[in-house]
Amino acid sequence: MGHVRPSGYARSAMTEQSTLTDPADAPAVPPRTWKPRAARRVLDQARDLLADARLLTTADLDLRERVRDAYTATREVRVHAGLRTVPVMALEERRKKLRVAVLEKAGFTQVTQVLVAGTERLVAAGIGAGTARLAVSAARELADEVDADLRFRIDVDPDDPYATVLVQALYAFGLATDARHRHLDEARRVADVVPARLEPALPATSLWRRLMTPADRRSAAHAAVSVLADQVTAARLTDDARAVRAAVGQPPEGAQVWADFEARSAEYYGLLSQVVDLGDDHEAAEGGLPADVVRRVEAQPLDRSLLRASLRGYQQFGAKYALVQRRTILGDEMGLGKTMQSIAVAAHLVATGGTHVLVVCPASVVTNWKREVEQHSDLTAVVLHGTDREQAAARWADDGGVAVTTFEVLGRLDLPHDLRPALTVVDEAHYVKNPETLRGREVRRWADRSDRVLFLSGTPMENKVAEFKNMVGYLQPEVAAQLDPNAGLSGAKAFRRIVAPAYLRRNQEDVLTELPEMVQVEEWEQFGPVDGAAYRDAVLAGNFMSMRQAAFAVSDAADSAKLVRLRELVTEAVDGGRRVIVFSYFLSVLDQVMNLLGDLAVGPLTGAVPVPERQAMVDALSAPGGPSVLVSQITAGGVGLNVQAASVVIFCEPQVKPTIEAQAVARAHRMGQTRTVQVHRLLVEQSVDQRMMEILGSKAALFEEFARQSEITDASPSAVDVDAPSETSLSRTILAEEQRRLGSPV
Repeated sequence: MGHVRPSGYARSAMTEQSTLTDPADAPAVPPRTWKPRAARRVLDQARDLLADARLLTTADLDLRERVRDAYTATREVRVHAGLRTVPVMALEERRKKLRVAVLEKAGFTQVTQVLVAGTERLVAAGIGAGTARLAVSAARELADEVDADLRFRIDVDPDDPYATVLVQALYAFGLATDARHRHLDEARRVADVVPARLEPALPATSLWRRLMTPADRRSAAHAAVSVLADQVTAARLTDDARAVRAAVGQPPEGAQVWADFEARSAEYYGLLSQVVDLGDDHEAAEGGLPADVVRRVEAQPLDRSLLRASLRGYQQFGAKYALVQRRTILGDEMGLGKTMQSIAVAAHLVATGGTHVLVVCPASVVTNWKREVEQHSDLTAVVLHGTDREQAAARWADDGGVAVTTFEVLGRLDLPHDLRPALTVVDEAHYVKNPETLRGREVRRWADRSDRVLFLSGTPMENKVAEFKNMVGYLQPEVAAQLDPNAGLSGAKAFRRIVAPAYLRRNQEDVLTELPEMVQVEEWEQFGPVDGAAYRDAVLAGNFMSMRQAAFAVSDAADSAKLVRLRELVTEAVDGGRRVIVFSYFLSVLDQVMNLLGDLAVGPLTGAVPVPERQAMVDALSAPGGPSVLVSQITAGGVGLNVQAASVVIFCEPQVKPTIEAQAVARAHRMGQTRTVQVHRLLVEQSVDQRMMEILGSKAALFEEFARQSEITDASPSAVDVDAPSETSLSRTILAEEQRRLGSPV
């Protein structure tokens, strides 16, 4: 967590460059003669190095217990808080012989008071021993029930001393865990080499010792000092050990760790899940895979030496699954960290001998991929996009690393024909659901020459089993051959069994027990004179798109019911310290929103905005003192970008496909979010909005049923044909209805 690349121990002026070979393996050359002062300095440095090595191999164990104790205390406080309003009378229902009146008379009126007091203090207060034992027993039973139902979450509250201690303990544990994974081999080598050389090296540390030591032992002493000097010179764990030691002795101030928690809460929960059971559904984390596949996945090692992040249990499983199955689709619901799991796979492969990794993704997330790779691993990210893509491609071909490019650029790159990536990752893989397109053919070409292939898609297929079959065909044609493209509702179970070897999906509510709740509100308004007139004109003209934008077709914001409500929602959110994302499909609506919000907003983020500038807009929203609202076109900002800084999402109009809204919400309601997410939909009664909600509602429910159920997980969006109405048929139906309702000619 927050790793700083180590610079190593400073080399002593009296030491020379040498290797890390054991003296027994070294060539028979006269050992260097060390001056006593220089030898003593080397021994002091070697002892410090040994202490650092031992710290890095053991500190995480002690800190693990610190986390466990802090978690237990925090959880206990919350259980007691949950019982604070429960009267002591409730205990009588559990112990019929309990004399509750005696407790009340002694001043114990709440269950929490009985729990805190315990048997001894109740007796000391004049309550009989039998009554005290019955009361405490009943109170603990009730507390156990509350504890079992408690959904533990770390709320950002610097004034909560228990939560602050827990976050501080997690911070230190994260440093120690990260350092241990990074330096374990070096620490073990130091622990093996240094202790055996310290005593033999002593004769070289003083003239008196030399005079009292036989010649052969003097020579061995100088050789031992040289070996220790080699260890000191090559050390790379010093800075990390210093950081761990500081965190163990004196955790950072609460304000500092809370700020770090808000920025990287997903990693904190990952650390906590390594220490305590957060109630994760392990079967859901395994995606309901067949037992034999689960056994192979669990047996797969995961080298984390190049990784700088703590993985959740389900993320480790997903990374191992991709390694074992080799060519798969990771279809986790949006917000579960598919990118992080992909980086873990890449880090493992590079650490175990791989050299080249290729990532193919939409242009909107190229910058995000580069940032994520560099932030969470020691891998080198190379962007093959833009005017210098050919030079970057040549550099990647020669030096290796993680190349990030787009579907459009992939086929234009001049790369060696014999280049075989250890891993090719295809993000938003549903972009290549048609293998006959140019992008589909290019992806297949690289998939065929790659050792492993990982497709990522939170919604692998929106509507058709046939298209999902095409995606599986890139990876495991023998599995795709078993799929019936005409499978409907009755074929869903068989479908899910077949795709199990090539498809893994988990849902947020199954594996993220700490995810804040999402509150969805439909903000129904009524047209006023001006926006109502604009709507009637659009209906009369038979213009479906104008109908959808009519609520914003005003010159004065006060004449738009939606803009008035939007301003109220934004004001309330900003006053409460929240950040907001406003989504619309239409550029004209985005312009109106920008004019309304002024300096409060950054944007609009549209498809015309260059990729680096899109990320800059997201960064601006996250920056202290920056704008409070990001205004975005839903087709541009609703895919790929992570905006956990925002906890309020506003849709200016309903979308034609339910999945478009789901993708957009997931930009904020995802792992790493620390606040309850509010989703507001601006809607006008008796308008195209209401008709769309009515027509799409049933389709969304059907999609939801199958998108969240799967034998391999609880969701497979492609497990059944869900024929969402096309925009053409939808517009025709709604337009006819509205023209009839308003008495206009159909």
